[in-house]
Amino acid sequence: MKTVCQSCGHSTGRWVGKCIACDNWDTVVEEIAVKTGKRSISAPILIKTLSGSEIITPSRFLTGIEELDRVFGGGIVQGASILIGGEPGIGKSTLLLRIAANVVQLSSFECLYVSGEESLEQVSLRAKRLKINEPKIKLLSTVSLTDVVATIKENKSIKFLVIDSIQTMYDSRITSAPGTVTQVRTCAHELTILAKQYGISLLIVGHITKDGQIAGPKTLEHMVDTVLYFEGENSNQYRILRTIKNRFGPANEIGVFEMSEAGLVPVDNPSSLFLMAHDREVVGSAVFAGIEGSRPILMEVQALIAGTNMATPRRAVVGWDINRLAMIIAVLNARCKMFLHDKEVYLNIAGGLKIQEPSADLAVAASLISSVINLPLPTSSIICGEVALSGEIRNVSHADLRLKEAQKLGFKKAIMPKNGNYSSHDIEIIKLGHVRELREIFNYN
Repeated sequence: MKTVCQSCGHSTGRWVGKCIACDNWDTVVEEIAVKTGKRSISAPILIKTLSGSEIITPSRFLTGIEELDRVFGGGIVQGASILIGGEPGIGKSTLLLRIAANVVQLSSFECLYVSGEESLEQVSLRAKRLKINEPKIKLLSTVSLTDVVATIKENKSIKFLVIDSIQTMYDSRITSAPGTVTQVRTCAHELTILAKQYGISLLIVGHITKDGQIAGPKTLEHMVDTVLYFEGENSNQYRILRTIKNRFGPANEIGVFEMSEAGLVPVDNPSSLFLMAHDREVVGSAVFAGIEGSRPILMEVQALIAGTNMATPRRAVVGWDINRLAMIIAVLNARCKMFLHDKEVYLNIAGGLKIQEPSADLAVAASLISSVINLPLPTSSIICGEVALSGEIRNVSHADLRLKEAQKLGFKKAIMPKNGNYSSHDIEIIKLGHVRELREIFNYN
């Protein structure tokens, strides 16, 4: 018998009311550990060299959806384990059912869809709504890990396994309830080992907490090969699938989808979703040329400065880091004599996209200055650059990709760092070295 925190997985020798690792109350419960047999003596394993020809490179298979194949790094690797997390109702089950249908159409093997949350009738209704009728997709409604393992071993033609969701799976050797740290860790470990042994591509759905993290122990994300997160609001029809971890491809890749009656439909040109008509002059708006993974994408940064009678003005941010906004405001106060300490500041990234790279600093600063002086940026212009605490504008990576994307969408001007190396483009480049030079841009014709 041992006591384990159901929030962080920390184990203690006795019961306590408050976990000493994560400071959460009433999360420590008693669990019975799984008894293991005596360690057996095994023979040495043959060692292989890294450059040896006997090492077989795992094969990939395409899903038939370009946005998904981009996120997976060029297709799903056979034998890989993939974890997908997201808000309830955001479209995880819909996406997995579509992936399963495309995979069995393009390959010769079968798929097993295990649902621990819905009955077979409910899954069938969703498939009917999505117009999916594939005899190679086998359905199983159970929460027992033993049943899933026995079914896989009995049906060797199954090479694609979907678990919806890992928090509902239950190992009878453990007395704790489904969804606890021990149950999630044990079930995920058994499934990943099973996938490696039989060459099965495993897709696992994971619930998330109120903080936006996948519920269960953090080791769950370390066990799997790829971790994907769904971003977006239920009120917005657009969904963004982002790669957080990928052992077989680049991380931070995104795929953009639109939720429709036929399920999730990939969006071919995501930049057009997050932009308004760029040939109009709008105060407090700047078009940022960003990079998400290896994909250039343009998005609109909106800012609003308003007066207030409150002692502490409000700072509200949607889609960006509020601490980085405070830094940009401090730089504008100190380096540009633009005092915003008594003003309310609102910042929004249009379209529900979340920006993580620091090259958006210059676009945020430009939108704030535009809102303060009530003048728009030059029409058909994009902007990007990192702002240092000294006010200097630093170079950005993949500048040519950003410029090519802007030129493709019809932009005529680009406001870029002064010391950057830019190839010859038809787009006009306005070079800036300090953030105070932004004021001169608003008089640029």
